[in-house]
Amino acid sequence: MNPKSLLLAVLAGFIFIFASDFLIHAIWLDPDYKATASLWRPEAEMQQRFAWMLIGQLLCAIAFAVLWAKGFAGQPVSTGAFFGFFMGVGQQVWAIAFFVVAPLPGMIATKWFCSGVLQALLLGMIVALIYKPAARRV
Repeated sequence: MNPKSLLLAVLAGFIFIFASDFLIHAIWLDPDYKATASLWRPEAEMQQRFAWMLIGQLLCAIAFAVLWAKGFAGQPVSTGAFFGFFMGVGQQVWAIAFFVVAPLPGMIATKWFCSGVLQALLLGMIVALIYKPAARRV
């Protein structure tokens, strides 16, 4: 494994996840969240837990980049998209489960699922572009 390249891929992945989560949740889904405000914690409570969100995003970036580096390094960007798509499908199962167990509108769950799969697909492409395996020594 190439530690410098892995660190760069994790950092880029974290930045992408943070920025795209902002666009998805603070912009696109904001009207949906406001319409269902009784389901969510008050804004002040969420802000108190914001560090946990960052930790979760970082863990996602680390897991994603390490799995790519250990199993797919050196593959083309199209493989990164394939990897990302299926990682996203696996990650977004929670949106379906949350729809089943909570009084959540189906449109929010659908938006969570679709945006999460697209986000992971793009993350796969980013990691594939950035992570380069270490040169082999002869």
